[in-house]
Amino acid sequence: MFIIETYTLAVIFCVVTMLAWGSWANTQKLAAKDWRFELYYWDYVIGIVLFSSLFALTAGSMGGGGRPFLEDLSQADNANVGSAVLGGILFNAANILLVAAITLAGMSVAFPVGIGLALVIGVIVNYIDAPVGNSTLIFGGVALIVLAILLNAIAYRKLSKQQQKVPTKGLVLAVVAGLLMGLFYKYVANSMFPDFANPIAGKLSPYTAVFLFALGILASNFVFNTVLMRKPFEGAPVGFKDYFYGSSKSHLMGILGGVIWCIGMSFSILASDKAGPAISYGLGQGATVVAALWGIVVWKEFKGAPKGVGGMLNTMLLLYVVGLGLIIAAR
Repeated sequence: MFIIETYTLAVIFCVVTMLAWGSWANTQKLAAKDWRFELYYWDYVIGIVLFSSLFALTAGSMGGGGRPFLEDLSQADNANVGSAVLGGILFNAANILLVAAITLAGMSVAFPVGIGLALVIGVIVNYIDAPVGNSTLIFGGVALIVLAILLNAIAYRKLSKQQQKVPTKGLVLAVVAGLLMGLFYKYVANSMFPDFANPIAGKLSPYTAVFLFALGILASNFVFNTVLMRKPFEGAPVGFKDYFYGSSKSHLMGILGGVIWCIGMSFSILASDKAGPAISYGLGQGATVVAALWGIVVWKEFKGAPKGVGGMLNTMLLLYVVGLGLIIAAR
């Protein structure tokens, strides 16, 4: 299987993760305006499963390092399979809430609050499990990101008051999504053998772990998303038959969104071998900056904001960039 050999390449893979995780949500906005997020999400999950399978059968089955995908899958023990699947279930619960928060509050709010909180929790949890890197730099970067989250929440409240919106639901969903999102990565990381060049019996390769993670997302989606379709956060309930009335473009955007996100996940997991899970996850979650820029610059989500909000957003982005820089320097 393909394995990353250097820390420099690992950082490059983490940057790709950051771009992918910060950009996939644009596909939701590019789908038809009347296409409900619950229906979009089915295609998104299909995209994740398709890419994880293809990546495992190609890059995960080539080269002399590690253990080929099918051989690795056949020898995996139940505990590690369960850990990777549990990671998928936790991620799916978090991500459905995040997509709902994007629908209600926009990318420039849902991502900094939800994913920023996930970054803080994820870095702490993954560092405790695998303490790789300078703790002072890592947690100094996390502290700056916490400040950025608070600034974004304040800016959103000011905008909402001016436009006579009630921000509570969007913010609450983003916070709950962040709390769950910060936990999923450790279960995937714990299922794998730590040195990808030296397989351990019963443990998973990164490709097998991501594949099983994707199956966990798919299986849990029949529960989580079905419940949301019947009891949505906003709007009337939707049925499974509504899915088949969607346009080809809407379906394609959902699948593309899942593929883009799974590219980021796969690259992040591969990078964790040389960077360490805490740094790999933390740097990848710099996606928050990318998503905030999409929301602010392209989708104009803060258009007409009151005086002072622009300065808050600029400071938020600066704090995020500096915080991520400290996390990179920690290794």
